[in-house]
Amino acid sequence: MQTTIAGLAREGGVGVETVRYYQRRGLLATPARARDAGPRRYGIEDVRRLRFIRSAQAAGFTLTEIGELLELDAGKDRARARSLAKARIAALDLRIAEMQAARDALQYLARACSASSKGPCPIIASFERG
Repeated sequence: MQTTIAGLAREGGVGVETVRYYQRRGLLATPARARDAGPRRYGIEDVRRLRFIRSAQAAGFTLTEIGELLELDAGKDRARARSLAKARIAALDLRIAEMQAARDALQYLARACSASSKGPCPIIASFERG
């Protein structure tokens, strides 16, 4: 399978500019142009790598961490991959806790808002205090 950058982007579920950004970041290779200066051609390995990047992002990894994962040898670097995953889990747990606290605060404000129709709205008032 050989495809253009637009085909690669479509196969990976991203836009062309995202593919170019990944190339600038060193996550995807930029193939050489053909001798007739036609479009660059991407193969199945490029599609696989792009899908890897997208899957790792969906799991919460940063592009820097994804770059490190891409450099790891699947047969030899299991400990490092596990370490990266555990660090990502800890960061996600922290974000979840922060979001739960924000949800709880907003839920409290919504209840306070519906409890009384007198005075300023507690939701708006809390945001004004900043």
